[in-house]
Amino acid sequence: MQRVAAGAVLGGVAAVAAVPVVLGAMGFTGPGIAASSVAAKMMSAAAVANGGGVAAGSLVATLQSVGAAGLSTSSNILLASVGSVFGGWLGSSKKATSSSPPEEPEAEEKEAEENESQVEPPKPPAGSEKHEK
Repeated sequence: MQRVAAGAVLGGVAAVAAVPVVLGAMGFTGPGIAASSVAAKMMSAAAVANGGGVAAGSLVATLQSVGAAGLSTSSNILLASVGSVFGGWLGSSKKATSSSPPEEPEAEEKEAEENESQVEPPKPPAGSEKHEK
């Protein structure tokens, strides 16, 4: 149960903290849209689609507003709630099995046997022994 609660807290905090970082990385900054960024490309596409201007309330306009001023309190609460649910869900999930098969305890013994020489040295042909006179 503590694992679920910890996942919920971390998920909520991460969701709220990630928004300004991600938007800033995309180019939606306080002073405006950064040149040669993903945001600039989005703004250009929106302007071309709208005949030269970015429509109020469009995705680009909303993201620029959030990048410049941040999210409102109600938006932060909603985002934290969704992040908490997702984090709690991840915290409650069982640990995934690894993609590699578990190591066999006899693996070292098998390797030792495999490294030993399996071939006996050749025996000298019969009759090649030296006879003393």
